[in-house]
Amino acid sequence: MTASSILFWRRTDVEGFERLELSVEPDGVKANSTVLCLEEGGFRLDHRWRLTPDWRAQSVTVERWNAGGHGMLHLERVGSGWRVNDLPRPDLDGAEEPDLSVTPFCNTFPIRRTPENPGESLALTTAFIDGPALTVARSSQRYDRQGPGRVRYVDLGLSAGFEADLAVDEEGLVLSYEHLFERVSPPA
Repeated sequence: MTASSILFWRRTDVEGFERLELSVEPDGVKANSTVLCLEEGGFRLDHRWRLTPDWRAQSVTVERWNAGGHGMLHLERVGSGWRVNDLPRPDLDGAEEPDLSVTPFCNTFPIRRTPENPGESLALTTAFIDGPALTVARSSQRYDRQGPGRVRYVDLGLSAGFEADLAVDEEGLVLSYEHLFERVSPPA
């Protein structure tokens, strides 16, 4: 089965917009996206993902353009660890997924693994990528199933105390992310 789609998200906290091209194929999932945002003095950020067929990130490349110029970061899974710009990062060993700050797309990876029964949860360690800064740090988070198509995100790491309700479609892709994002459709 092959499926391609284009998704759009609007930031709800600052002026910002994202366009993501998603391709789901038998051998894996690929996504290419552009984010434009006025946060952090304004920036453009492109991110390209390569995932396994069961939606586990294998790599992400992030390119950023802002007033300070151009920067790039490449994060790649190697066994149970990660390499950042081709250098081993032992501090990220055991991190289950990357979490890129400027998009709700990467929330899909753990949401698809969160148990379906209301009240059940999935906790995980992430390789958190600060998009504007192009830095990577270990962090933790939890997803609490609220009901069909509803999940509560709880940050247990770098932004401990932050929580948000997420509405998701049948594929686990975010429709709305309280405080930050909402999916929009282009006019017909």
